[in-house]
Amino acid sequence: MSDNMHVVCPHCGGVNRIPAARLGQNPKCGKCKRPLFDGHPVDVDDAMLQKQIQRSDIPVLVDFWAPWCGPCKMMAPAFAQAAAQLEPHVRLLKLNTEQHQQLAGQLGIRSIPTMILFRNGQEVDRMSGALDAGGIVSWARGRLG
Repeated sequence: MSDNMHVVCPHCGGVNRIPAARLGQNPKCGKCKRPLFDGHPVDVDDAMLQKQIQRSDIPVLVDFWAPWCGPCKMMAPAFAQAAAQLEPHVRLLKLNTEQHQQLAGQLGIRSIPTMILFRNGQEVDRMSGALDAGGIVSWARGRLG
């Protein structure tokens, strides 16, 4: 097994090959030179979500939300806190279902907030409803083993 991992830059979408041992050492994108991880969730569109899921070797946790959703607003700070704890071993993304209704429908999002955890391009598990930061971290780590 190779010790290199593919990590998609959340800023430019460039795919970077990073030695696994360097993940925790603040690696920068080879294309745009910005940090690959900053401890915050990244707002994405359809194309960036698909690229992150399909091309990244690290698991991807996505929060599907909408601006009018009260529980989504309540969970947003907790999701941000979870990003600080889970990165660089899990990429945390946010997709606004109001702006990206077609993709939300394709993924079967029936209620929000819903989190879906992907690994190697496949859905591992999903959870609907708001959680606190500890709950998000515990849920994600429990699904990844």
